[in-house]
Amino acid sequence: MTHLHDPAWRGFASDNYAGVHPEVLAALAETNHGHQVAYGEDVYTARLAEVMREQFGSDAEVFPVFNGTGANVVALTSLLPRWGAVIASSTSHIHSDEGGAPEKVTGLKLFVVPTPDGKLTPELIATEAWGWGDEHRAQPLAVSIAQTTELGTVYTPEEVRAIADFAHEHGMALHMDGARIWNAAAALAVPFREFTIDAGVDILSFGGTKIGLLGAEAVVVLDQSRVDGLVFLRKSTMQLSSKMRFLSAQVLALFDGGLGLAAASHANAMAARLRGALEELALPGLGFSQKTQANAVFAVLDNAVADRIRAKVRFYDWNRAAGEVRWMTAFDTTEADVDAFVEIIREELT
Repeated sequence: MTHLHDPAWRGFASDNYAGVHPEVLAALAETNHGHQVAYGEDVYTARLAEVMREQFGSDAEVFPVFNGTGANVVALTSLLPRWGAVIASSTSHIHSDEGGAPEKVTGLKLFVVPTPDGKLTPELIATEAWGWGDEHRAQPLAVSIAQTTELGTVYTPEEVRAIADFAHEHGMALHMDGARIWNAAAALAVPFREFTIDAGVDILSFGGTKIGLLGAEAVVVLDQSRVDGLVFLRKSTMQLSSKMRFLSAQVLALFDGGLGLAAASHANAMAARLRGALEELALPGLGFSQKTQANAVFAVLDNAVADRIRAKVRFYDWNRAAGEVRWMTAFDTTEADVDAFVEIIREELT
């Protein structure tokens, strides 16, 4: 097939802009031989189940799905009855970036809480954790946090534990949206289980696409007593893959030889390089609105300047009214990419 795009073109809008990691493509090619039983009864999905138990404990159960929205919808629906509600940050992906899918597809209610950095706390959750037994109010029965958050911040294991304890004490389950869980693990430098099951998380949306997979994510159940009917929900929400071996093989590839952590560590390092270089230049008219803890840099600059920079290197506005933009790095972002972007920003601001 003839190339329809320039392979050298780079953007800083999203880690979704990156292609499939070459080692993942190689794993897919190796998987693509002969026949395997469909709908998850294949050797790759069986091996993935073993790996997830090694990572998250002997009771963990994995359900591969196609995308992050699907993972969140399946996970949250399995936690709640029809009258249930989920408490989440106002910047959470399930509230701001999924087209209302969690509410439209399954009928659950989202109670959202403004946060300064995308992170919930027990005190913030408490503002919506009330009304149990009131037939006029959807019942708060779950809390959802994102790791990393939509603002690029990272929960420590202690922060997750505090939220889990509060949620469980009030009869609520804890869901983690791990769309960028590899970047969080690389930033924290601890095993996955330390900030998930060991910290009280009940169910996890396990991301892969943003770190180099070709449309493959998973739901990982950590507390079996919290979920109901997930195997049926995955099918009824159109997330059951017939050729599941190709989803499972991709997720497996991230664990092979530390590939996922290496890719995430590199993406995080490129964001740190970008932030560090710009801070060292101390450019007039450029500020930063969030900590850079993983692979996102949130900056503030004049909209007209941002538009001129964007004409050369694509990125997204985050809050145009405030002049806030988001710059994302990926597993394939190079030091040269970062340095060239810094130079473009410097030229426009000086």
